[in-house]
Amino acid sequence: MVASAQGGPSRRGVLTLLGAPALMGLPQLARAGAQIEEPLADAVRNALSTAVSSSEPPEPVFADTEARLHYLRWKVEMNQRLVARNSDLKTLQDRDEFLQTLWYNCKRTRLDVALVLGLIQVESNFRRFAVSSVGARGYMQVMPFWTRSIGDGNPNNLFHKKVNLRFGCVILRHYLDLERGDAFLALGRYNGSRGKAPYPDAVQGARRRWEIKA
Repeated sequence: MVASAQGGPSRRGVLTLLGAPALMGLPQLARAGAQIEEPLADAVRNALSTAVSSSEPPEPVFADTEARLHYLRWKVEMNQRLVARNSDLKTLQDRDEFLQTLWYNCKRTRLDVALVLGLIQVESNFRRFAVSSVGARGYMQVMPFWTRSIGDGNPNNLFHKKVNLRFGCVILRHYLDLERGDAFLALGRYNGSRGKAPYPDAVQGARRRWEIKA
């Protein structure tokens, strides 16, 4: 069964997730794969550059009061789950800013918020300064080549919350578009393991932990 762009069921069973060790005094090591640098058409490069260079404040916009109340209920619930995970988001302000930025970037890129939370859990376990063995950085483990390809060329900016979440969401949307909405293949591209089950299965398994049941 093909997963949908909104993060539906994957094609294979869910694998057990493994935690990543932290190094005292150094950027925390993450168990991430390696996004593969691929040639981009000029039109695609320009579109991605525009998307990641947006200086808009991450302020959600709601169509009506019910939509705003849904967002506020979601944020309260996600805040409680982040506290339970004992993540690097230690203060209420840290968690509030993280969740607002995440929500905003997911909505502007048409991504399922639970799917992106699952991806962050697998990639960095919510550690802002996580670094993988291949150099991927931050919450969404963005590879430094993306800052050269569509950003300002400074990979250290990927440790900034707003920059990292904006890049990560734009890149995942790019991969979903390339794969015509197939989340299994898009997640594989994100991890540098296209067509292999472990990473998409892990993200989809983690995604279910961030869903809110109706």
